[in-house]
Amino acid sequence: MPAMDEVLAARRAARASRSQSRANVVSIFILLVSFLAGIVMTAGTQNPGWLVIWILAGLFFSQSPKIAKQWERAVVLRLGKYTGLRGPGLFWITPFVETISIYIDQRVITTSFAAEETLTSDTVPVNVDAVLFWMVHDSEKAALEVQDYTQAVSWAAQTGLRDIIGRTSLSELLRGRERIEAELQALIDQRSNPWGVTVQSVEMRDIVIPTSLQDAMSREAQASREKSARIILGQAEVEIAHLFFEAAKSYENNPTALHLRAMNILYEGLKEKGALMVVPSNVVESMGLGGMMGAAALRGQQTMPATNTKIASPAV
Repeated sequence: MPAMDEVLAARRAARASRSQSRANVVSIFILLVSFLAGIVMTAGTQNPGWLVIWILAGLFFSQSPKIAKQWERAVVLRLGKYTGLRGPGLFWITPFVETISIYIDQRVITTSFAAEETLTSDTVPVNVDAVLFWMVHDSEKAALEVQDYTQAVSWAAQTGLRDIIGRTSLSELLRGRERIEAELQALIDQRSNPWGVTVQSVEMRDIVIPTSLQDAMSREAQASREKSARIILGQAEVEIAHLFFEAAKSYENNPTALHLRAMNILYEGLKEKGALMVVPSNVVESMGLGGMMGAAALRGQQTMPATNTKIASPAV
């Protein structure tokens, strides 16, 4: 990991240099005033030494005014010893005696982190991508208790995610995101609280599993859906059989209802164009449907001359 360590060291050095060399309007104004005063004194006395003196004085006093933004707190050290927090707004320090070690951002910060090729409890390699929402609630602890609180939070989140994935099966990881996010938030919050950092929420953006395992899970899901469909069809057959059994009991002692049902079946069959219905003659005679069916056939020929509906009553 030497390359990663070098990158982190470069980032820390860049942040430190930005904290130390923040230009502001007040400092620039002091430099301009000092320069103009030196020019005036030099012109009046014909001594260029005054220009040098005023420029040096301007450089010295321009180091005193500092400005922190509304969401920032400046950590002030006096000869290396912590003296307090300053800001927001304009504040003054003693040049070359007091220094600003860091400006603490107190807004909600988002940090993306990931766990690559991490094995679950059932030995499945997964890649998990997540986002952490956190903020600094104690700027003094963030400055004094940890070297680089932003990087520390990032590493704590990544190690916490790997720890939880190693204790969770793949099915739980895919189905129980909310529980895992809450557990991960509590774990990171526990580690980062001594640094003055609080975690607001954790959101898992993506879970990537191997392609071969995706195909197997797809086949398993398809088989599960087919199984559910067959079970539903079987339950429907059971319910239909039960309803037919209840209907048969209703028709058993009520021949009139049975005849009406038969008439309804014949009527539904006659409505279809080109239908051919074969009805035993004894059934027609027992129901007294001969005249009615003849009239129905006559009306059908009058209204639908092209209809091929036929009713055959074979002799018994």
